[in-house]
Amino acid sequence: MGGDHGCAVTIPAAISFLKQQPDAALILVGIEAEVRAELKRAKADTDSRITIQAATEVVEMDDPIEVALRRKKDSSMRVAIETVKSGRAQAAVSAGNTGALMAISRYVLKTMAGVDRPAICSILPIQKNGPTYMLDLGANVDCEPEHLHQFAVMGSVLFSAMEKVARPTIGLLNVGTEDIKGNEVVKATAELLKADHAAGVLNFYGNVEGNDIFKGTTNVVVCDGFVGNVTLKAAEGLGRFMKDVLTTEFKRNPITMLGALIAKGALNRIGDRFNPSRYNGASLLGLRGLVFKSHGSADAYSFEWALKRAYDAAAYNVQEQLSTMIAGLMPSASDGARTRPVGAVPIAPDSPL
Repeated sequence: MGGDHGCAVTIPAAISFLKQQPDAALILVGIEAEVRAELKRAKADTDSRITIQAATEVVEMDDPIEVALRRKKDSSMRVAIETVKSGRAQAAVSAGNTGALMAISRYVLKTMAGVDRPAICSILPIQKNGPTYMLDLGANVDCEPEHLHQFAVMGSVLFSAMEKVARPTIGLLNVGTEDIKGNEVVKATAELLKADHAAGVLNFYGNVEGNDIFKGTTNVVVCDGFVGNVTLKAAEGLGRFMKDVLTTEFKRNPITMLGALIAKGALNRIGDRFNPSRYNGASLLGLRGLVFKSHGSADAYSFEWALKRAYDAAAYNVQEQLSTMIAGLMPSASDGARTRPVGAVPIAPDSPL
């Protein structure tokens, strides 16, 4: 029900997704009358792989977290996440209010042992074959070194599980590659990651800069949610800007239009590589269940990609791998030199709970 377009986008995406994945089934959670009407309009109201789970409330995009969490207890968002907790669903996908989704997911599912804060992780295109995973992309605006350290562990585990890479490289996003660069939080995080690298726990590459993200210098890029969200939105805006410029220039006159026709194949491939919709679907890492966040402005094509990400994560049994590997990699509370005791980590003002 969430996002900028609601059922008009999510249901066509769901129907298209099911055509591509014959072994998948979907639970559509929302206002029942609206969901049924959209399914009937799409002539999919008799599909046996679609189940409707009614909810009486909807979390609006501008709802405060307190309203979403404490007053709308029968919202489509909360009911969807509860289907994951109960085991009825293997993953939940939402295009709704990001802060509310994180808060409700954290409240209902709880975090994994050793994880203080969940993080939003998504993939970005790179020059090389394969993607770069980047986190956090907006869940935690203010972070301590321990939080960034945990993000690195979770990102490494997710990349390893999804991309089948045993020791993915980890880069810490900074304003320079030298050890003396960056603020105190980033410097302290680098020391924690260096210790992990020396112990053979993580494959820490070192500091990376913004241009390294799309070069594919490392498999995983770690940063706080403020930097990550700004970077993501800037990259998406640039991708759309380039597409618009190319379209405008090739339509400028008959000669450029002829050039576009000759180069049509290459232009289509370029468009596919730069299309932000193909990279929609960010994972909320660190929870005891799979939750994926789609952009609120996603169209049906883009939302379908978010469904595919969730499907792949369930198919690859990512949650079990995350639980097992994080339990072995996450520093314990008794590791006084590397992390604070449980309960001593301050909750930042932006924290949803």
